[in-house]
Amino acid sequence: EVRLVESGGGLVQPGGSLRLSCADSGFYFSLYTMAWVRQAPGKGLEWVTSIDSGSSNTYYADSVKGRFTISRDNAKKMVYLQMNNLRPDDTDMYYCAACSSGSCSVIPDVNVWGQGTQVTVSS
Repeated sequence: EVRLVESGGGLVQPGGSLRLSCADSGFYFSLYTMAWVRQAPGKGLEWVTSIDSGSSNTYYADSVKGRFTISRDNAKKMVYLQMNNLRPDDTDMYYCAACSSGSCSVIPDVNVWGQGTQVTVSS
């Protein structure tokens, strides 16, 4: 069973960078497609990016393409989100998500959620 714990959030100035990490304590991490999903207060969930089980394919929302990079290390059961050139509208709670099937680019695909880590972009 997959258990996800995010870390790495914080306060950063516009134009800055952060690296989020997500650790899985389950047994089947390498079989899951992993994703990052974010949510602003009072707003719905927004899919950000996903990566398939073998790191062969990655997908990005248009709003983050060219600025964010998703990666994973199956041996360490970790998934990462490198965020560069951050903007104030990137301010959100960021959730790590795992999907047993599909591209993990739509919310109903998600089987397991982390507890979230807050990212605030402000000067």
